[in-house]
Amino acid sequence: MSERDDKQLQEKTDPGEKRGIERRDILQGMATLPVLGLFGYAVHKQVSYKNATIAQTLGTAQASDLREVNVALIGAGAQGQVLLDAMLKIPNLRFRAVCDIWEFNLGRAIRTLKKYDHEVNGYEDYREMLDKEKDVEAVVIATPDFWHAPHTIDSLRAGKHVYCEKEMSNTLEGARAMVLAARETGKLLQIGHQRRSNPRYIYCYEKLVKEAKLLGRIVTVNGQWNRAVQEDLGYPKRYEIPAEKLRQYGYKSMEQFRNWRWYRGLGGGPIVDLGSHQIDIYNWFLEANPVAVMASGGNDYYSPETREWYDTAMVVYEYHTAEGPARAYYQTQTTNSSLGYFERFMGDQGTLVISESDANYANAIYREVTAPPWDEWIQKGYVTAPKVAEVQEERNVVLDVRESVSPEEHKIPIEFVDLYHRPHLMNFFNAVRGLEKLNCPAEVGYESAVTVLKVNEAIEAKRRLEFRPEEFEVS
Repeated sequence: MSERDDKQLQEKTDPGEKRGIERRDILQGMATLPVLGLFGYAVHKQVSYKNATIAQTLGTAQASDLREVNVALIGAGAQGQVLLDAMLKIPNLRFRAVCDIWEFNLGRAIRTLKKYDHEVNGYEDYREMLDKEKDVEAVVIATPDFWHAPHTIDSLRAGKHVYCEKEMSNTLEGARAMVLAARETGKLLQIGHQRRSNPRYIYCYEKLVKEAKLLGRIVTVNGQWNRAVQEDLGYPKRYEIPAEKLRQYGYKSMEQFRNWRWYRGLGGGPIVDLGSHQIDIYNWFLEANPVAVMASGGNDYYSPETREWYDTAMVVYEYHTAEGPARAYYQTQTTNSSLGYFERFMGDQGTLVISESDANYANAIYREVTAPPWDEWIQKGYVTAPKVAEVQEERNVVLDVRESVSPEEHKIPIEFVDLYHRPHLMNFFNAVRGLEKLNCPAEVGYESAVTVLKVNEAIEAKRRLEFRPEEFEVS
């Protein structure tokens, strides 16, 4: 997603001109909207449900009642731009500083913020920013993975609360040091696994899986993120970074700087860039960390000389849940976009197919024909009335004795039309205000990092690897 956005931006000197956000929405609307109106989702059929957000904390209070938080952004590239778009639609944030080593990114972010009446200072060196910007209370970090640990640790030690994009770090040593720094300083550290604050995911977990238990015992999970072939990200030649400066910040060339996800030591490959979002949800919904992993991956399409990380990975996790064993499969590949990205949780009574995107075929729940009727939950509005496949209505029989009758399809009665990252960022800023608890604190982010980074190790080992329980702990 971020690479695609980056590609669209590379030939523009001022991409902030058209952002899909109306300035009057920010300056006029947000100051008067009730808090409940801040969330771009709706629950139909009178389902009374609220995300764990300021809506619960403040009820009918006004957005203008929230105290202002001074913010700095480190990393103003494609992902930084995505987070900036989301933050510009959050009330009572005051941007004070932006840091990026590339003049192209830095200038674009500053121009965008000035259009929304934020007077910000620009920095190349984040240490200078932390030293000078004493009024900054919260730092948002959207830099390449190998910079996450130093940026986060130094920001925490400078007395700032931190929102750091996933993956927490491209090494467990870095991730562990981040956890310890948060504990030592007493500052908040939110990791950017934004599905943890997504109203749809919270609804499915709390209402459908936990309360109604519509899936029964979850035995199998699968998911994927398939992405189409993508070219090398270019850049406006007049903004090329000098070679000496690139080396200072850990890059061998401008091409490596622009395509850092392809390189070992800078990123963690597709399983980290894409898979970590969804594998984090496996642990959450199963309420367990895996006990073992097997994986296969390689450079099946791209040359390893141009892309050091593999382009395809297929992974199988083993879990021991409170209800018994479960297995979870995950696939990511970067040569075809078929069916996009989703997660599927399969139990003995139902199947939940969920995605962050509405563009996929997901976001439905299916009742097994052998499961108890869901009439009670339909009446309560937890799920919609069944949608039975037309072919099943016509024949009402299976074609073969080995074939199962098609399950009933029910839609999840919640529509999420917000920017993906905004609820998670809102959770962070309201935790800074003392109104909420973090939905993905450092310890949770660390558990996901352990789960995901082990995949690369398993691919290299070409065998099943086991997790020790203490691997998920930081002491």
